[in-house]
Amino acid sequence: MSRVLVTGASGFIGRALVPALVTAGYDVRAAIHHTLAPFSSAVEVATLGDLGADVDWRPLMADVDFVVHLAGVAHTEDVAEVLYDRVNHLATARLAAAAQAAGVKRVVFVSTIRAQTGPRSDHILTEADTPRPTDPYGRSKLAAEIALARSGADFTVLRPVLVYGPGVKGNLRALARLAALPIPLPFGAFTNVRSVLSISNLVAAIAHVLHHAPSNRETYVVADPKPVSLADIVAALHAGQGKKPRLFAVPKALVRLGLAALGRRHNWDQLDGQLVVDPNKLIAAGWRPDPDTAAGLAAMAGS
Repeated sequence: MSRVLVTGASGFIGRALVPALVTAGYDVRAAIHHTLAPFSSAVEVATLGDLGADVDWRPLMADVDFVVHLAGVAHTEDVAEVLYDRVNHLATARLAAAAQAAGVKRVVFVSTIRAQTGPRSDHILTEADTPRPTDPYGRSKLAAEIALARSGADFTVLRPVLVYGPGVKGNLRALARLAALPIPLPFGAFTNVRSVLSISNLVAAIAHVLHHAPSNRETYVVADPKPVSLADIVAALHAGQGKKPRLFAVPKALVRLGLAALGRRHNWDQLDGQLVVDPNKLIAAGWRPDPDTAAGLAAMAGS
């Protein structure tokens, strides 16, 4: 039985990935910060130190065949660039060196589409695009990818877009709460489309590249096959709550002014911008995503 070390195992992605790997027959070592582990007794739980310090990865690598590296500082406000670099870049570089020394067969690094682009793009993104991150978070993840490639370890990089599913936080959680209110929402004019990714499709992508030999030293962008508009997302959330879609159109300029007044100016690109990713490279490698994004969003709203 192959053993997989999953870092950041108690996070949003890790909580879905660990049981899926156990079901698939892997022996899982879940590295977490918290003392209470949300996993079954079949999972070996290990303590992961502060990634902002010099973590000794060697004990965690003992008898490990594969590593899925999820741990890091997420894209949030008020995080210093130096912390992004320490946690997302330098800690990953140390992990890669330890994995190479331990003879780990493959490190799957779950990076982000922000290592490749800003919050919007004027063309459909593929792996062939030159990475141009626009913020410290994206730059730290790209630096981690480069460090991994230079380490000599076998690796695969995944660059997921915005991930949704039960237990999601951030903007999608806030939007789901808005959709639950007994009022129509003013997003009818937002027909620009964006790629999103279900947690189940991401878990399937990670599981696929773990054992897919040609994925070694490859980078893949990861997204549901069909992009959706904000109106589509709200309609799916309403459906998951047993409601009919309730949207009306407000001039975008007014919405932008409202966001500025609420101190949420940074959300404008996510509302009005387009960010479409083409996942066909990973699909051609054998990944089989569920194409029904609306059903996934509805399930999230109903959970």
